[in-house]
Amino acid sequence: MVAIERCLTAWSCDEEIMNKTTIWKSAAAFSVKCLEIWVPMSAQCLAFLAVLVFANPPGIAFGQTSCPNIHVKILNIKNSTGNVACALFESSVGFPDEYLHFATNIMVIKIRDNQTHCDFKDIAPGTYALAVVHDENMNGKLDTKWLGIQTEGYGFSRDAKALLGAPSFSSASFPYDGQDLDLTISLHY
Repeated sequence: MVAIERCLTAWSCDEEIMNKTTIWKSAAAFSVKCLEIWVPMSAQCLAFLAVLVFANPPGIAFGQTSCPNIHVKILNIKNSTGNVACALFESSVGFPDEYLHFATNIMVIKIRDNQTHCDFKDIAPGTYALAVVHDENMNGKLDTKWLGIQTEGYGFSRDAKALLGAPSFSSASFPYDGQDLDLTISLHY
């Protein structure tokens, strides 16, 4: 913008009435003056653009992320009623029944075609356990009958079994090293 203003100022400085020869001489002077200003400005802009492009790694420049994820594919969902809650725990506190209150990360997902998936991003390395609940009535908990037998679909990491109650955190826990991890959990009813 400064270069344009300088060029326009150079053109408008001469306010005398000009004949055709004077106009052509002024136009030539204007063109030379603008070139003197624009060429260095263009070189500066080009250099600045090159620094921006080459200073950023390709992942940042093109919007890619290098953050590792835990990808969980959930299978054997009996119907599309309600939603599926994927809860990632880093301790046994609240595992798995109180997932809304104690899970480190939680995703609630709509069901499509009797399967779904959830992706946990930016998870630090450590030991985790996953609980997946098909919350058909969408009340935010795994419903049970008397004796603690589940009435809604459920699944746990490491395919931990729930007999007369939920499995322990240690039986469902898995080590996570901070790299991409793909897990598959099949629901049981």
